[in-house]
Amino acid sequence: MTSNLFSLDGKVALVTGGSRGIGKMIAKGFLEAGCRKVYITARKAAACDATAAELGPNCVSIPVDISTVEGCHLLVKRYLEHEDRLDILLNNAGAAWGAPFEEYPESGWDKVVDLNLKSPFFLTQALHETLKKSGTHERPSKVINITSIDGIRLNPQETYAYHASKAGLIYLTRRMAARLIEDNIVMSSIAPGAFASDMNRVARDQGDEVARRIPSRRIGTDEDMQGVAIYLASRAGDYVVGETIAVDGGVALAQLGV
Repeated sequence: MTSNLFSLDGKVALVTGGSRGIGKMIAKGFLEAGCRKVYITARKAAACDATAAELGPNCVSIPVDISTVEGCHLLVKRYLEHEDRLDILLNNAGAAWGAPFEEYPESGWDKVVDLNLKSPFFLTQALHETLKKSGTHERPSKVINITSIDGIRLNPQETYAYHASKAGLIYLTRRMAARLIEDNIVMSSIAPGAFASDMNRVARDQGDEVARRIPSRRIGTDEDMQGVAIYLASRAGDYVVGETIAVDGGVALAQLGV
């Protein structure tokens, strides 16, 4: 019974920002949990292709820049050349920009907000019919947004657009979930804390120091992220609608900065 609860046997997933970091962790976890195919997308074709080759024949690379609505529609077009339905969409692609308040540029604001907040909405919108084909009352299709604990509590760094976009995505998850459940599509979100990645270079390069400021006394592992993503994507998470799960070792709860 338990193994069936967390099984993704036969499912098809699409992971944005899947060439590295959290997206790559989750793509690998989905494959190991039984997905028939996991499609990954990223802006850099070489990196996307290399990750797909590393993860094996059931991982397919579709490199596209989804920071624009046109890019979202192009990704959907290319995805539909392979499949006619979708069981799991993971909106993970994201960007960050840090600068002092007095110098924070419009270009950085637009880059971060467009990719972190606008793209998950318009990509999900473009895949709406495809997700509906897979969902039933008994087994809904899933959309999982990767938010951040920086949308829950303040990070001491001056990443204004990142904070705003992730807080916005947490609430957008709730608003969209309330609508999409009508179509047997369950939306939820994961708010990661410190995981080693190119985006979180402090955790990657100074993991021991960061760990000292985390109640759990360690940074997150691949398994920590894979576990919660598989839970939400599988039968086990079918009744979790519109919620955000912090995966951070207790940082947001303790209101500590990392």
